[in-house]
Amino acid sequence: MSQLETQPVSAEAAGTAEFAPDADDAVRSQWRLFLRRFLRHRTAVAALLVLLALYVGVLFAKQVSPYPISPELNAETLANSYQPPNGEHWFGTDENGRDVLTRVIHAGRVSLNVGLFVALISGSVGIVIGSAAGYFGGILDQLLMRVTDLFLLFPALITLSMAQKGLESKELPVVGQVSPTILIIVLLSFLFWTQMARVVRGLILSLKEKEFVEAAKASGASSFRIITRHILPNMIGPIAVNVTLVVGLAIVTESTVSFLGFGLKPPSVSWGTMLTNGQSFTGTPQAYLLYFPGLALLLTVLCVNFLGDGLRDAFDPQSGKS
Repeated sequence: MSQLETQPVSAEAAGTAEFAPDADDAVRSQWRLFLRRFLRHRTAVAALLVLLALYVGVLFAKQVSPYPISPELNAETLANSYQPPNGEHWFGTDENGRDVLTRVIHAGRVSLNVGLFVALISGSVGIVIGSAAGYFGGILDQLLMRVTDLFLLFPALITLSMAQKGLESKELPVVGQVSPTILIIVLLSFLFWTQMARVVRGLILSLKEKEFVEAAKASGASSFRIITRHILPNMIGPIAVNVTLVVGLAIVTESTVSFLGFGLKPPSVSWGTMLTNGQSFTGTPQAYLLYFPGLALLLTVLCVNFLGDGLRDAFDPQSGKS
């Protein structure tokens, strides 16, 4: 047996080897620090809980809502039309005797799904394009950024309304088989990826010259690994904040387009379509048809913005909430 195999390890060396921090410990420490900062941001925590409650509520809308979304129209239901909020119908009833609370819950499924999926899709596209432009630079950077600038020139509301009208034309019969909600998600994702791309590109331009990136290059790591394992994890804070902002922007844009009459068509319902149907009752006893979907929209957008503020403070190492 050689000398190296028989040489005992000192207690000091063993203790050093046992308690030496590794990369996993550092990652866990960073996430614990983030969680502690976020939990101290009470407004953001409350907003997260409200958003989770809203998403769970709309996910199980059929089980949560007190009445069916489309009751059979008959003399009995029509006799219950335009009932103000009461113990039986908390949000009142509409012109067809339908429960407004039930419609607000089911409409939230469309609005919240639009916000969530638009944020995920547009965020993913923006991260890919911004990462490629910022890391590789050169002609690819110029090409991708000019395409991004071109998309920024399109007014979102006008583009969305024109595209919606075009997709509904009889010249595209296949589109008629696609859900209107999916069409809106695709169209909004097509418009909202540009801001994320510019943010990611700017961050990568400042990070790719750092020492840890140079060390990864020297060790032979591929460009894909450097971007995904070394650069993007250091940008999680700004990315998370921008994703939450897109959620609120997508919900407001969908509601605005529906309010203007270019969005969902009956029998589909969203908060925007409910606002459209209730706008003629402003200043009348039936104004509650406008108030409740408007309050639901306001509450959701406020919670999304508060959550974004909390994520920004939690990911910011200079934050005082540590």
